[in-house]
This record gives sequence, C-alpha cells and structure tokens, in this order.
Amino acid sequence: MAKADYYELLGVSREASADEIKKAYRKMAVKYHPDKNPGDAKAEETFKQVSEAYEVLKDADKRAAYDRYGHAAFEGGAGRSGGGGGGFGGGGFHDPFDIFREVFGGGGGGAGGIFEEFFGGGGGRGGRSGRDMRGADLRYDLEISLIDAVKGADREISYRTHIACDHCNGEGAEPGSSRKTCPTCGGAGRVISQRGFFQMQQTCPTCGGSGSIVEKPCSKCGGEGRLPKTKKVNIHIPAGIDTGFKLRSSGNGEAGLQGAPAGDLYIVIHVKEHEIFQRRGDDLFCEVPIKFTLAALGGTIEVPTLTSESGRAHLKIPAGTQNGTTFRLRGRGVPNLHTGNAGDQLVKVKIEVPKKLTQEQRDKLESFAIACGDAEEPVEKSFWEKVTRIFD
Repeated sequence: MAKADYYELLGVSREASADEIKKAYRKMAVKYHPDKNPGDAKAEETFKQVSEAYEVLKDADKRAAYDRYGHAAFEGGAGRSGGGGGGFGGGGFHDPFDIFREVFGGGGGGAGGIFEEFFGGGGGRGGRSGRDMRGADLRYDLEISLIDAVKGADREISYRTHIACDHCNGEGAEPGSSRKTCPTCGGAGRVISQRGFFQMQQTCPTCGGSGSIVEKPCSKCGGEGRLPKTKKVNIHIPAGIDTGFKLRSSGNGEAGLQGAPAGDLYIVIHVKEHEIFQRRGDDLFCEVPIKFTLAALGGTIEVPTLTSESGRAHLKIPAGTQNGTTFRLRGRGVPNLHTGNAGDQLVKVKIEVPKKLTQEQRDKLESFAIACGDAEEPVEKSFWEKVTRIFD
C-alpha cells in the first residue's frame, strides 16, 4: 500500500517554511493524539503518520532527499543521495510520542509545556511542583474616598483565608513525627499508566503529587498544613490611584499545602463618588456658586480643594465674569501615579440670581438697569443680530 504524501498529511505546500510545518504538525498532533481519541485505531494510525511526516520534513537534509526521491529515500539502500551509503534513517523513525514531546515543550525523557497543559503529563521525577502546591491568589475589593485617592492612605483590611498551621508550622506532620517517601510513586509525585502503545504519567493518588506522606498527620490541621482564619493586613494606598487599579500584597494569599509558598493578595480599588468633586484623569472638577454682584464687580473668593490642609484655596474673579466661566488652579489636582506630577483643579462658576428682593433693593436694581439700558433692551444686542442673520 502506497504511503501518503508527507506534505499532504500535514496539509502544507512543498514551499512551506519550517515554522509553517511545525505549526501544522502541532495542530494535527493535538487533533489525532490517542488521549483525545481513546479507542480510535484510525486516529492513532493518523497520529503515527503525521509524526513520521514531521520527523522527515523538520530536517533539512531529510526533506531535501524526500523532495528528490520521495519515500524511496528512506528505504534501505534505495534512493541514495550522492555516493556510497544508505538512505536517511535506514527506514526507521523515532517514537511519535517523543516527537510530540519535542514539539510541545518536553525534553527527551518527559513531556512539559503544552503537552502537560493538554494531557496532564509530568516532567520527570521530583514530586509535585511548587506551583501545584502553592496557595491560591485572593482578591479583595476595597472602597476608598476620593481624598484617599488624591493624598494616599494606609488601611488595615481583614479577610477570611487559610493560613499556615501554627501547631505543625505548615508541614502537616504532628510535631515529633516525620514525612516519608510515598510508597506508591517512590517520591516522584506521579505514577505511570500504560495505555496501549503509550505510557502516560498522572498525579499520584496516594500523596496527591507531593512525593511524600506523613507518618502521623498533624492533630490540628489533619495533615493539610493550614487552617482557616481571619487575617489582617496593612495596605498602603499610593496617591493618584483610581478605580480599577490592583495592588499586590505578596504572600498574603491562601497558604500553600504542607509548607508550600502562599499565594498573593490582590486588592482591587473602587473610589467612591464625591459630593463636590469629579475626577477627570489627573484633574479635579467642581462647580462653585457666586453672587451676580461679585461676577460684575470682581473680587476674590474661597473655593474647596482636596490638596491643602485647610481644604480651601483662594480664587480671583475678574470683573465681568460670565456664568459658566471655568478657572484653573494649577497643581491642585491628582498626582499622577507614575510621574508624581499633579494635575489641575478646574472651577466652574455659577452665577446666582437672588430670588427675593426688598423694595429698596428692587428700586436700586431698576435704577441700575435703566442706567445700563437694560430696561429697553434686556437681551444682549449681539444675540438678536445673530438671530436676524440666521432667519433672514
């Protein structure tokens, strides 16, 4: 029976680059791997064929010989490349499982990388990895005020988690007793099972992958090495932080199993809305009411600010200020979290019109309106000029 063309098996052209061939093999190997297709003899045979194809096409010399002589290049004595000697490989190929390990990140004796991610394989001996035993990372949502976000603050937070057992110091063994090598896996942390043509590694069911067991489990934690408890941690909130930022507190997550490192604690910041100020990037914005007489005559007022101890700053209002005018107080905004340079405070003035007037106030205001010509033409002349230009 004629062998299938190697390029067709991998689904690539004869001009395909080495990277394209490797990528195609990755896709085919994952699709037809026996662990993904248990009991499927056809898939297993396809897996062997694509592995054989990749073994040839990944090697520049073998690929050149295959391009010239086809499958005959690897049949003993036939299709020689040049002078004496046989073809490439004497008709034999490596174990397709080894090729799979090579491509997916494993070394010569064990699979790793993507191989372990997909199929749960282990990378040799040595027990369960620190990453497997390490405690879980935790999340804590912390609500702070806008003032804390602008100035920075220190806060103590408390949360429920697992901490290392104080009776066995996190080891899981009763004080005075010791740990011994797991009799099932011999300390490897993984056991090998035979699945037809392949040998697969999986986590040892006896020791859970640690490679050892305790002679006498800790009477307080039951051998786990950790206990649930409320934990308190001091957190520094840097000036300039905003909603959505995460602070990492190393080692304050969940304690690891049997003395393994603890995970980390991630504090997610939520800044509460302020009654007066709005944050716009590194700038602060607020609206301040002023009397219409002040807007007309000018003067100096006090405005609220978050950056001074007194909580106030002085702002000069020029004579003739119009409603909605925005003033800028430089450096009174939020410090940039990366540069430390503060933004500005933007102050928008809203002119207040008195709702009630005494008769004396009304008489004087009418006299003022007459003097200004407002009684005959209360709306600014330029506005009507615009209206006339638009409609005419």
